[in-house]
Amino acid sequence: HVQLVESGGGLVQAGGSLNLSCSASGFTFRALDMSWVRQAPGKEVEWVSKISTDGSNTTYKESVKDRFTISRDNAKSTVYLDINSLQSEDTAMYYCGTQGAFGRGTQVTVS
Repeated sequence: HVQLVESGGGLVQAGGSLNLSCSASGFTFRALDMSWVRQAPGKEVEWVSKISTDGSNTTYKESVKDRFTISRDNAKSTVYLDINSLQSEDTAMYYCGTQGAFGRGTQVTVS
């Protein structure tokens, strides 16, 4: 079955950086686009970024496109989200997902 495990979150000061990872199993990773979404406390889930199967095409939520970088390693079945210049509004639980399946998330808190 599809399993997605996010990691790399933490508590960081504003202006800092984090590198999130999502390890996938249970499906043919290289065949599917992958996305990151986030949910801030008391708010709805919002889409953050998406990457195509071979990594050649990436898209971002407008407000993060200059600070977030999505990438993937198909050999490792892993998708990444590098976050720079963290802002308080980035505080959220971050989830990776595909085809409606998501992991349990990793918490990012910006102080």
